[in-house]
Amino acid sequence: MSTLRFITLLIATALFISAAHAKHISNATTLVENVNVISWEGRQAKVLTEQTIAIRNGVIVAVAADLTAPALARVIDGNNGYVIAGFTEMHGHVPAAVSFGGMPERYADDMLYLYIANGVTTVRGMLGYTNQLQLKEDIATGQRMGPTLVLAGPSFNGTTVESPEQAAQRVQEHVAEGWDLLKIHPGLALEEYRAVAAAARDKGIDFAGHVPVEVGIDVAMAEGQRTIDHLDGYLRYVDAIDRAITAEELKQLVEMTVTSNMAVVPTQALWATLIGAGDAAELAAYPELDLVPQQVREGWLNYYPSQGSSYFNTEHAAVQQENRQRLLKALHDGGATIVFGTDAPQLFSVPGFSIHHEIRYMQDAGMSLEAIYYTATAAAADYFAKSHDLKVGHVASGYQADFMLLRNNPLESANALREPTGVMVRGQWLDRASIDAKLSEIRAAYAVSRD
Repeated sequence: MSTLRFITLLIATALFISAAHAKHISNATTLVENVNVISWEGRQAKVLTEQTIAIRNGVIVAVAADLTAPALARVIDGNNGYVIAGFTEMHGHVPAAVSFGGMPERYADDMLYLYIANGVTTVRGMLGYTNQLQLKEDIATGQRMGPTLVLAGPSFNGTTVESPEQAAQRVQEHVAEGWDLLKIHPGLALEEYRAVAAAARDKGIDFAGHVPVEVGIDVAMAEGQRTIDHLDGYLRYVDAIDRAITAEELKQLVEMTVTSNMAVVPTQALWATLIGAGDAAELAAYPELDLVPQQVREGWLNYYPSQGSSYFNTEHAAVQQENRQRLLKALHDGGATIVFGTDAPQLFSVPGFSIHHEIRYMQDAGMSLEAIYYTATAAAADYFAKSHDLKVGHVASGYQADFMLLRNNPLESANALREPTGVMVRGQWLDRASIDAKLSEIRAAYAVSRD
């Protein structure tokens, strides 16, 4: 046998063996090939190399090294990039489906797109408005582009609740209207809060958000509040708003949280801004401010000169922010459940883009990138698995096809997240060119001079 024939035979044999080992996914309509998939074993990230992701009807049907699909399936070459599950924004805000407050008619659609342009494919909306449920339905049925929405209704607070009886009745109304959870805001009296909690347990609906002053985190934990959003309730509980928190107090707060199985949504970047601990010039220079309407942008730019919030306190902002960062690190180190949230869109917190600032704050607090990404993906998956029929947060068979394709390994640098090569949202692929074109359109719609 000639050398050439021998080499040809070897190649043919290798191809035959490879084809024999390849798994054919007959029902796949999209393949994303040649990618490194970030998966989770507990809280540990694992990178699966040379993978193919098979998708059908918006759901991942297989992730493996050797997959084939029908000839008509769409094939996307990942170019040896990295795939991580789409982030969940656990404390986001969703505009109403109709124009309000002088906002442009396109505002809701634009803000929803900004989320997914940055790989945020699920949003737990934490304040319900008129027609917001219609937005959720429109997205689910493909009539609008946006992240999957899990929505709290209009908030329970000192203005909307007048008695324990009325609070319980309001819970029933929210359930009947189809809201996914109840939003707790400041101002509730203790007995009103307990009435909300009891009615929520009876109806099988989560309640989450702030901790009213009269309630306290101990009662919130005992009553089963699903998440404590922001850390001000913690600091108020030990009276550490305007002084340094002690190591013993941190230990106490961590033990309470872990024992109660309470989840925490820190929102560190936004709250640094709210209390006056941000750098006004740095905030004003965020390039993504060009992607929000002029009236929104101007309100944010005037926040520091006007000091327009009850939370704003320059005298104690630095010590309070340090307390927040120390508490976040202690909660993480102590094994508390932390889920990722940015409270966008609010002060200088543009949907989607806000994740990069929150990651920076969490890193500065002492959390690793691996730990931070866990809070935004797998931890959110665990949250939804307990009370919602929603499988997100993992790049794995049976989960919604929501993920980012990145050029570089995000476990090595968070900069890898800043411009995804593409975003898959419920099986719909958005490549970099289409994302950039849409961002340019939004920027042009809201363009004004920033001089």
